[in-house]
Amino acid sequence: MIDIEVLGEDDWQVVRDVRLRALRDSAHAFGSTLAREEGFREQHWRMRLRSSPWWVARRAGPTGSSAVGLASMISEPGSTSDDRHVVGLWVDPGERRQGVATALLAAVVAAARAEEARTVSLWVADDNDAAVRLYGRLGFTPTGERQPLPNSPGRAESRHEMQLDRAAGEGSRA
Repeated sequence: MIDIEVLGEDDWQVVRDVRLRALRDSAHAFGSTLAREEGFREQHWRMRLRSSPWWVARRAGPTGSSAVGLASMISEPGSTSDDRHVVGLWVDPGERRQGVATALLAAVVAAARAEEARTVSLWVADDNDAAVRLYGRLGFTPTGERQPLPNSPGRAESRHEMQLDRAAGEGSRA
């Protein structure tokens, strides 16, 4: 069973620990680096949690629960005021293709809808085929916007967007 929990500022160590695991596992998928974020102090992690919502996915086990995924939502600079942007989405390799990313994205979409957003967007590396397929299944479509990956300029990423249909209570797949 996967539980999705929104984190508060006092959960900064959870965000730090899972985020650093994500950067160790999938550094190529993020716009930051492990070396950069290992240097962050408690104040920085707390600031992240004050400035935007973060969700953790936990799997219950015989000895308690363990964090197996993470996601955040921001208002991306340069985007319209009614867009919410997914950042930092990561799922532990042993938990992939088991609905964890879908559950995290559902939490982000619900929060975006509660803020009366019209769209939810994200950037995905062009060569991250599994993520591109997942986002497509969930209703995200490429916008045509592309840019070099911030930490790997030889690679590119594309912006994908989901139109929210607030009346239907779910993302539009039109």
